[in-house]
Amino acid sequence: MTNAHPQPSTSHPFDERCVLNGRPVRPETELSRASRFVEDVWDLSPAFFQQHHVALILDFTSVPSVYRTVAKELFIGLLGGPAPARGRGLPKVATIASMLPTLRHFFSWLASRPNLRQPLLSELQPSDLIAYQLHLLATQPTLTVRDRYRSSVRSLYRYRGLMVTDQLTFDPYHIDGWSESGDRSGPDNATARIPEAVLGPLLTWSLRFVDEFASDILAADREWRRVRLQEGVVPPEARRWVEKDLVHLLAEYRAAERPLPGHNGQPSFRHLSRLLGCDRSTLRTYRDLIEDTARLVGVDNDVSCDVVINGRINGSPWIDRILFNRRDRQAGILHLLSALSAACYVIIAFLSGMRDSEIKHLQRGCISVKRDPHGRPYRWMITSLAFKGERDPTGVQATWVVGAPAARAVAVLELLQPRNETRLFAPSTHGTAVRIGKTAAHVNLTKTTNDHINNLVSWIDGYCRAHDLAEDIPAVNAQTWRLTTRQFRRTLAWFIARQPGGSIAGAIQYRHQAVQMFEGYAGTSDSGFRAEVESEEALARGEGLMAMIDAHEHTDLVGPAADEARRRLSELESNIRYQGQVVTDRRRHDRLIRRFDPAIYPGRYATCVYDPDKALCTRAQNLSGQNAPTLGGCRPLECRNAALTPGNLDELRSESSDIERELERTPSLPPLLQHRLRKRSEQINQFVDRHDPNSIR
Repeated sequence: MTNAHPQPSTSHPFDERCVLNGRPVRPETELSRASRFVEDVWDLSPAFFQQHHVALILDFTSVPSVYRTVAKELFIGLLGGPAPARGRGLPKVATIASMLPTLRHFFSWLASRPNLRQPLLSELQPSDLIAYQLHLLATQPTLTVRDRYRSSVRSLYRYRGLMVTDQLTFDPYHIDGWSESGDRSGPDNATARIPEAVLGPLLTWSLRFVDEFASDILAADREWRRVRLQEGVVPPEARRWVEKDLVHLLAEYRAAERPLPGHNGQPSFRHLSRLLGCDRSTLRTYRDLIEDTARLVGVDNDVSCDVVINGRINGSPWIDRILFNRRDRQAGILHLLSALSAACYVIIAFLSGMRDSEIKHLQRGCISVKRDPHGRPYRWMITSLAFKGERDPTGVQATWVVGAPAARAVAVLELLQPRNETRLFAPSTHGTAVRIGKTAAHVNLTKTTNDHINNLVSWIDGYCRAHDLAEDIPAVNAQTWRLTTRQFRRTLAWFIARQPGGSIAGAIQYRHQAVQMFEGYAGTSDSGFRAEVESEEALARGEGLMAMIDAHEHTDLVGPAADEARRRLSELESNIRYQGQVVTDRRRHDRLIRRFDPAIYPGRYATCVYDPDKALCTRAQNLSGQNAPTLGGCRPLECRNAALTPGNLDELRSESSDIERELERTPSLPPLLQHRLRKRSEQINQFVDRHDPNSIR
């Protein structure tokens, strides 16, 4: 094999150029000490403002040496620009860092092809890139990944004007066979959503941690800090004071008949010295006194926090005691603090739709509450910094609407952090890096949070086994589901999309500029997301209608469309059931429901017997192109498509009663609002009396 590359010169015109020139950097950055082109490892952290990354580097040492200078020229162009014509501006720092592995893959492939020399970029031919395309098809499993590799190669052409050593002379985009044909998933989010069987118990236990366990864990944390973080140490000459305090402490253990804290059957002089605020060697003088007490009350194998357990599960204390033991994964204070923080994260992430970077920038006082004239809260909002899609790399302030559980989780996080710490996800003072003075990220890393969440799952499963509870988190396909921070936002999108008007609500909550962007995040029709939503909705609706038929509830329907509803449901029964058999296979049931769909949609206030010619609601189209009702815009008191079940009538009566109670409140409502509410109540009552066969006329 021969090498066409000239020997590198002793200097390069960019050698002393700062790689961060043209980029905004953190205020504390000294550009005179920032990375230079000549170095093979570049630190980009000063230009990255998101706090949940401890370091961001470009390491060129793994790039084949013959292409290393070319690679560095490309990346200094990506960092400093100028951006190519018709471009969208320079990439963000995190995007640039993610490009190096894909470029390294291309250069390594060029350098390792058998029986071929290592060509200059300017010597490459379209046939070379077609060969690389075949290599990608053979080695990379998905179209999305292969697109990312091809995009990085094209950057060698787009930024060729900034490269002085070598250049790619043609645009790969115009090569026949370079781009793959066929449908693309486009902007769809490929992150897996959390299965409902996993999400349900995880969210339940997270709420338990915040609402039931938090006060006990926080009390134990305060005890830990009081005992373990003692700053003052009693000097040896003050031993007479220590003796007095020790005698009093041992008397308390004897009076309570409580074993002394210990390890392996021996009293823990270390813990006793911490309780007294003295050096451990000071207590050696009083060994006999301590051992005499140990013989009377015994020695515990662990050191527990002196707190009363108030939290309950099924009427009993949720835990016997909380231990100082850092290795105990079920009762140790370190692991319980980690589990509590993870539980808060789960609640906030799922109930807000915030990205990990946005959650990690939450600070004290981030919750604001809207209250009605009576002081009752009705809306909670959370404020943080948003980065994705924003032009300002330092982030822009953004607000999300959340619920009371998320607000309670934030309140717990504020108590978890020391009073002088404003960041809610700052690393715990129990962590090793903090305790021994190592450099750590400003907030927990994404990987750390992922580990904490999965450790929370392990804690839940271990707790359920130990207490014989059937509330563990089940396996999925015989494997423990691995949770990541990205999955919560993706899963919430799924739930929002399944609601009436969900795409619009999702676009607002997810801070997307258009409904199409949210649908791309949640999954478009091509990805199967919307089709899956409609399939589940149709199947659930069909099962509900069959249950109504089984209970003969369709014969009790009243209202304008009651006769038509009975006819359609009787027809559905004859089509679904045949030859005395009941269809039990879920997929087959789904197909039959779709084929013989009676277009009946149960709702809260009415059961819609849909006829597009009579519908008053806004008409929407489902995936198959058929018209369907917009249940969020239902007008049951006026629409001729309405049929009423006993449950619908009860809901209407309940709304009328709620209106009457609201009208009786003091201070009274504005006159115009009172008039509208009274009119609404009268309309409901008249409608119910007209159609309820049990009404007294």
